[in-house]
Amino acid sequence: MNILLSSTETIPGYEITELLDVVRGSTVRARNVGKDFTAMFRNFVGGEVTEYTKLMAQAREQALDRMIADAERLNADAIVNVRFTTAMVMQGCSEILAYGTAVRLSRL
Repeated sequence: MNILLSSTETIPGYEITELLDVVRGSTVRARNVGKDFTAMFRNFVGGEVTEYTKLMAQAREQALDRMIADAERLNADAIVNVRFTTAMVMQGCSEILAYGTAVRLSRL
């Protein structure tokens, strides 16, 4: 199933015919000791900490995939008002949460 995603309340060319439910997907990621060493060095000399950039990008994709699976369970056509949030669960451990509203659509 191909679920449309939108960070807005509407999707051009479609009418929302039914609001289904809030859908969500999350993942919790912990830092890696090897990556921490590299990150500390990079912090000392400056520059982007690419190890953490990659880690967070993978976490966002996993949270998105889980949110989409939640919407598929509801037979949704789309998810509107898609948002991300991040929270530190404990030192060195962060949660990424993707959430939105699952809807059914019809073409205009």
